[in-house]
Amino acid sequence: MAQPTIEDVLGTGTQRLASGDTTTSSGLFIPDSALIAAGLDDPTNATAQQHFVAILVKASGVLTSSAFDADTDRTIYFEQGLSNFLNRGIDNVRYEVNPLTINMAKLNPATTLDPDNY
Repeated sequence: MAQPTIEDVLGTGTQRLASGDTTTSSGLFIPDSALIAAGLDDPTNATAQQHFVAILVKASGVLTSSAFDADTDRTIYFEQGLSNFLNRGIDNVRYEVNPLTINMAKLNPATTLDPDNY
């Protein structure tokens, strides 16, 4: 089965730009240097999933639970789980699974527990 493309993962119109390329629409740009700093060896030839993981790795290094606790303006933090193993496919091939949880918090002004929220 083929790897999903960048457009499959991030939506219609998403594309990889070569250095110096321009686009007719505005949007988010992440330089290769940031992806390389996150551990991606070759952004030019990387898959969509490799790009996505590099972005998550980069963000998880900044959006930590300790930074979240220290700054009440932060609303997102990452937590790494315990690695485990999973067998997949008809041949039960063993895969390593590395969980990374993204926690999103918002202010809750309620002073009492409201059962309707659950």
